[in-house]
Amino acid sequence: MAATEHRLSLEPEKKNLLRHHTEKHFTAGEIVRDIIIGVSDGLTVPFALAAGLSGANATSSIVLTAGIAEVAAGAISMGLGGYLAAKSETDHYARELKREQEEIIAVPDTEAAEVAETLAQYGIEAHEYAPVVNALRKNPQAWLDFMMKFELGLEKPDPRRALHSAMTIAIAYILGGVVPLVPYMFIQKAAEAVVFSVVVTLVALLIFGYAKGHFTGNKPFRSALETALIGAIASAAAFGLAKAFNP
Repeated sequence: MAATEHRLSLEPEKKNLLRHHTEKHFTAGEIVRDIIIGVSDGLTVPFALAAGLSGANATSSIVLTAGIAEVAAGAISMGLGGYLAAKSETDHYARELKREQEEIIAVPDTEAAEVAETLAQYGIEAHEYAPVVNALRKNPQAWLDFMMKFELGLEKPDPRRALHSAMTIAIAYILGGVVPLVPYMFIQKAAEAVVFSVVVTLVALLIFGYAKGHFTGNKPFRSALETALIGAIASAAAFGLAKAFNP
């Protein structure tokens, strides 16, 4: 809405340039972050648990039962953590917004000086930012938005963000957690199932790591190898410790 109003105030020539210039930016960062958190933990934790129980000579049914219980508990825990984190972000924004509103009313000159200081940090001279400061003082809502974004570096969070984050992380955790458990559903001997679990999970970690690197702008192949390595180390450690205490 603000962007639309801003464009309406531009000269026709500038509006025409913007109309014919389309920038492709990746704007689903928060969703991707939640998916990465859920899938990475979902693949790694049940994988390590299954490997550890297999190393302790547990049967496939026990591994599967414990794995499903862990996936359920982990999804709830991770989802709740995502919800609380997003809710805290929303509450923090609301507190800072109220404080800025009160300061604009109580000490407008000080707030105007803060606007000037912020603009000066970008190399804008006094005679250049003075009209901007005066224009903002005439528009309290734009002034408040400016202070929140440029002074405090806060973007207004989506009010539905907390619930969406919780659901995304929980579902991603379940999808990731099922992968290392699939072999135990079809192979009765855990000692044999763990081999297939390792192969399937490492392939999944490689694919997930590659996708993660692609969407986050990192090197996909390096991200794939790093992700798979972390999962391999976690499962190897769990399997080794289980074997050490249950030879």
